[in-house]
Formats: sequence, structure tokens, C-alpha cells
Amino acid sequence: MVSSSAGRGAAALLFLALASAGCASTPASPRMAASQPMVSVERFLQAANTGDLEAMGNIFGNRSGSMVDRMGNPLSCGFKRMGSWIRVSDRCVTRPEMELRMNVIALILRHDIYRVRNEAPVPGRQSPTVRIGVDIDQGRERFTDVPFVLVQARDGRWLVEQIGLERITQRE
Repeated sequence: MVSSSAGRGAAALLFLALASAGCASTPASPRMAASQPMVSVERFLQAANTGDLEAMGNIFGNRSGSMVDRMGNPLSCGFKRMGSWIRVSDRCVTRPEMELRMNVIALILRHDIYRVRNEAPVPGRQSPTVRIGVDIDQGRERFTDVPFVLVQARDGRWLVEQIGLERITQRE
């Protein structure tokens, strides 16, 4: 038989263990947008090189959230579609649409080496927005200052909103 003071001690230890476990921070997944714009660009480029379309969809988006966040079921997408007509919401993105877009971007961005060149704020935007220039080497070809525009989403993550793919696709 356990005494009541021993039972209270065990309960207190259990409570402390559970409370401290709740305080532990979980490391951010490399498949998610980051709290720093350059880290989001690096994760996006790594995902593009490995063809991880889901990770790319988690890092590509706008102020409202990532493409993956904006995917939905047919019922909720129906309501969002109606809302997008009157500009009160973004339309839903289907999984096949997200995968096709991210696959095309991944095929264009595949690289041997990349170097982050610079970061500068983009003026005149409603949400914090930065432009990051990246040099990309693909075999013997080097593409300098490929622009990545990142916007800070409502939840604080930095999402890739635009990529100047024409720097790569319109070879001179």
C-alpha cells in the first residue's frame, strides 16, 4: 500500500514532467516556411531539387497562407469560390493544380549550386515583403540574381510569393 504523502509526491512529479514537456519547443520542419525569409528560400530550393512538391506547396503562397493551406474539400471550396467572385476570399487550390504548378517550378529551378546574393525590403506593400536575389548554377550555366519575392503571412511565416523564372527560361 502506498502512503498518501508518497502518492502526492508521485502526482507532483508527474505534473512537473507533463508541464515541462509542454514547454519544450518542437524544431521547425524543413518542409515548412520559416520565420526568416532567407531560410524559406533555402528550404524552397532544396525541396525543388528533391522534387518534394508538398514541401514546395507549404512554402509557396501569399499573405493568406500557403498553397497547401488553401486546399480544401469540395464543399468548403464551393463557398470559397463564391467568395472569390466578390473578392472576400481566395479561391481554393486543388491538389492536382498545386502539384502541377510546383512540378513546373521544380523543373525550372533544379540546380547544382545556389548562392543567396542579397535581401531588400519591397516598398509599398501592405504586408512585410522582401526580395531575395539568388544565383543559380545549372551545369555550365549560371543565372544571376533570380528574384524571389517573399511575403510574411498572417501567422508570421515567410512564403515565396513570386519567382522571376524568366531569368532562367529566357536564356540570352
